[in-house]
Amino acid sequence: MQVPEINYWAVILATLSTMIVGTIWYTPKVFGTKWAQLAGVDMNRSGATAVIPIVVTVFVSFISAWVLAGATTIAWHFYEGSYLWAAVLTGIILWAGFTAARFITHDAFEGRPTNLTVINIAHELVTVVVMAIIIGVWPPAGTV
Repeated sequence: MQVPEINYWAVILATLSTMIVGTIWYTPKVFGTKWAQLAGVDMNRSGATAVIPIVVTVFVSFISAWVLAGATTIAWHFYEGSYLWAAVLTGIILWAGFTAARFITHDAFEGRPTNLTVINIAHELVTVVVMAIIIGVWPPAGTV
């Protein structure tokens, strides 16, 4: 079994980008207030309660960026052409097929408000596209 080429510096930057996108997306002046209302989250809770979710987010964001980087290299080898477009297209396809589809399914069964689902899956789309751009403009050495 061969492991696809991965630029781990791009994966680390893509991981960090998820924190930046999330911070902006869920700030009260963007979608934070509406999201908190729909999700039943107390925005005035202690910052200490966010430590574990942030650590978990960094870990799963790294896994997501790593998988996206590997899938991008596989897609690029298959389609050839632009590594950036391979990354963006792969990210959007993975987002639609896994992230958005699963969010929609779970939220429908849990009876969550449609607006909450839209806010969350749109956030995930922006997050994945930003990760894909970072991975796409910084391909592994020797691939492009």
